[in-house]
Amino acid sequence: MSGFLPDEPSAEVRVSPNFGPRRDTLRPDMIVLHYTGMSTGAGAEAWLCDPASEVSSHYLVHENGHIVQMVRESDRAWHAGKSSWFGRADINSCSIGIEIVNPGHSLGYPGFPRRQIDAVIGLCSGIAGRHSIAAERVLAHSDVAPGRKIDPGEKFPWRTLFAAGVGHLVAAAPVRRGAALKAGDTGADVEALQSMLALYGYGVEISGIFDRQTEIVVEAFQRHFRQRKVDGVADGSTLRTLHGLLASVRS
Repeated sequence: MSGFLPDEPSAEVRVSPNFGPRRDTLRPDMIVLHYTGMSTGAGAEAWLCDPASEVSSHYLVHENGHIVQMVRESDRAWHAGKSSWFGRADINSCSIGIEIVNPGHSLGYPGFPRRQIDAVIGLCSGIAGRHSIAAERVLAHSDVAPGRKIDPGEKFPWRTLFAAGVGHLVAAAPVRRGAALKAGDTGADVEALQSMLALYGYGVEISGIFDRQTEIVVEAFQRHFRQRKVDGVADGSTLRTLHGLLASVRS
C-alpha cells in the first residue's frame, strides 16, 4: 500500500490493514453511513486500523470535521457485516463505508456537530459523483442490517444532507391517531406493507404476517425516514411516508 493517495483530497490517510478486493467484479454503487459507537474518535480510529479488530471503513469523520481515509475506494472495506439490500448480501463489495464519530445510544447518544455533518455532506457528494451513486442508495447501517444495527440513529440529520443534495428523503407525514398495522396482524394490508418495504430495498419476507422481522424493518425505516417516533408500528404516518418515497423514486 505504499504510495497510497487519498480519493478524497481533503482526507488525511491512515491505512487500515483490514480490507480486500471487491468480489465478483462489483463496484461501489451505494454509500453506507455508520456511527462509531465508541467513547472517543481516537479510540475508534485506532480500532478501525487494528488488525485484531477485523473491521474497517473507507472513511472516518471526526466531530470537528476532520476526515481520515483508511481504505481506498477501489477496495473492499469491512464495515457492513451481515447485511443486505435488494437481496444482495455482500454489501461490503458494492459500497463505500463512512464511520461518523459519535458514542452512540449506549454512551449517551449526543447530536452530531454541524462541522462534522458539513464534512459528511462534502465527502458523500464527492463519492457519489465519482461513482455515479443514486441518491436513494445513500443508506444507514440500520437500513442494510435492521435489528442487528441501529446506527447512525434517529438523531442523524438526514434532512440536512438532503437539503444539500445528498440522499433521498420526503417530508415525513404527520403522526396522528388512527388505525395502524402492528405485531400479530395478518392479511393483505400487511402483505402490501412488506411488498413496499421490499420494493424500496429492505430485506423483509412478504408473508402477510406482521412478525418480529417486519417490526424490526419498520423500526429501521422509521429511524431513517420518520424519526419523530420509532416504535415498529406501521401507522398512517409511516405508510404515507413510505408511499411518498416510492413515488419519488419512480417519478
